Amino acid sequence: MTEDRAMPALELSVVIPVYNEQDVLQALFERLYPALDALGRSHEVIFVDDGSRDRSAAMLRQQYQRRPDVTRVIFLRANAGQHAALMAGFEYTRGKTVVTLDADLQNPPEEIARLLEQIDAGHDYVGSIRRQRQDSWWRDKASKLMNRLREKITSIHMTDQGCMLRAYDRDIVQAMLDSHEAQTFIPALGYLYAARPTEVVVEHEERAAGESKYPLYKLIHLNFDLMTGFSLAPLQIFSVVGFFISAVSFFFVIYLVLRRLIVGPEVEGVFTLFAILFFVAGIILFGIGLLGEYVGRILVQSRGRPRYLVGCVLSRDSEQDCPE
Repeated sequence: MTEDRAMPALELSVVIPVYNEQDVLQALFERLYPALDALGRSHEVIFVDDGSRDRSAAMLRQQYQRRPDVTRVIFLRANAGQHAALMAGFEYTRGKTVVTLDADLQNPPEEIARLLEQIDAGHDYVGSIRRQRQDSWWRDKASKLMNRLREKITSIHMTDQGCMLRAYDRDIVQAMLDSHEAQTFIPALGYLYAARPTEVVVEHEERAAGESKYPLYKLIHLNFDLMTGFSLAPLQIFSVVGFFISAVSFFFVIYLVLRRLIVGPEVEGVFTLFAILFFVAGIILFGIGLLGEYVGRILVQSRGRPRYLVGCVLSRDSEQDCPE
């Protein structure tokens, strides 16, 4: 932990991960800072550059020079992923309330005030629900499907898990930092530690520029991480399915033995046997893959490798040097 922890706490910290967002950053700056100034609260903005390969890092430096009083920039040495970048930002927050926000402006910065109203009302975790999603049809349907699946498998109840605009009490953030999980899904982890969670409906806009950092494959992988990281239900369900198939297969084998003894050898059921064999083989392969997910998580956690590496920090309070 840095010396920033010893400094007087602010009312609000806003953490924003940035990865190749040069096309949208200027618009974000122009909307974010007026929205925060209008709140009338002491605040800070922490940008985490997640190994961007475009002009994002340079633009963040320029913005820091414009507003060094409320801006800090953390530069990671390499791309670590959105949630690892957020955890890096959490390490440097000083606010009593921490708000996470994506850089793509799909969640308007002006909506932060709605979340703070619920924090002031006594809630320690405030999630958000997009009023009318401005995403493609398939992303909308896939997200709703994953939401329902996650609710059935885990104890995490989030109406809209894909919305990163969320507010956390300082104690929740500290609990997440103390967890030291190698792979985690921050909104779910925050909900797990919350005593009085709630949700609010917020506006949602089309992406201002650039492209989504979550294609279909990453969305599927993220949900596998979520389900295997917060529940043993997938393994338990597979165990029940395996037991059922084993029982049915046992009785089917008994039936085939009796039929052979009574009727004699037959060849008409060969293709049925092949179909059953392929089905059972598919179930076995799926089970091996599911088990591999859990074993993989154990392996990653046991290595103890850092989730991210901080290159340098731009801050008026930090002694770290950030070369040009």
